[in-house]
Amino acid sequence: MSGSGTTAGDDPLQTAVWRLRSRGCWTDAAALLASREGPGPALQRTSLLVERCLFTGEGWAEAEDGLRTAEALAVADEDRGAAACERGQLAYASTVLAVRDRADEARTALGRAAALLAPNASGRPLLDFRRGLIAEHISDSPQAARAAYRRAHAGATAHSDPLLLSFTWRHLAGLALREGESAEARHGFAESLRIREELGYLVGTAPALAALADTEPEPEAGRLRAEAARLFRLMGGVPSWLAQHLSPPAPAA
Repeated sequence: MSGSGTTAGDDPLQTAVWRLRSRGCWTDAAALLASREGPGPALQRTSLLVERCLFTGEGWAEAEDGLRTAEALAVADEDRGAAACERGQLAYASTVLAVRDRADEARTALGRAAALLAPNASGRPLLDFRRGLIAEHISDSPQAARAAYRRAHAGATAHSDPLLLSFTWRHLAGLALREGESAEARHGFAESLRIREELGYLVGTAPALAALADTEPEPEAGRLRAEAARLFRLMGGVPSWLAQHLSPPAPAA
């Protein structure tokens, strides 16, 4: 449901943060950044806490606190734009998880981010992706969502952001499936799964398996759903919104 950021490079701290994040240990990952000063670490810490909210439906107050800190530390337009993008994502998560309707706040924050981020800024592809989420899941405008996802996909390719690519593949495939384009959907879901497995993004692998299962015939669909369910249990029921998708269908009356 969410896409963000880059994976670890040669920095040992970033490697440790990525390993924790990829296993759904967002609080521990954020704690590693607590001693680092400046807008960059504050923004990264906030993004981890916001992602935790979307995947677990918990930790809203901590994410809000982290976001206020990041907003206070941001001076350059790029940092202010990135903070606004995180505020938009937090408001989006609250809305789609039915915690509190913050749709207007989400749109306003992402609009502010668009005004602050230069067209070639590294944060622009993530912003485009999140605007696609708003269009698809709040505004119910699949055409606008597809356009935003395609911009994000091109930007993620240009900026070599494989994790974001796994999200754009997934959401473009979801729109294709919605329109009955099963072959296109299967390809997109398979690419998303491949990237997540290569990155070791364990917390996002179960949703990718479940999505691909929706495009496959039996018995392959059943095998994929069983593997998704196994990983879902291994991750302690995260992402929480996947539980309903993995539930067996109710028996016919």
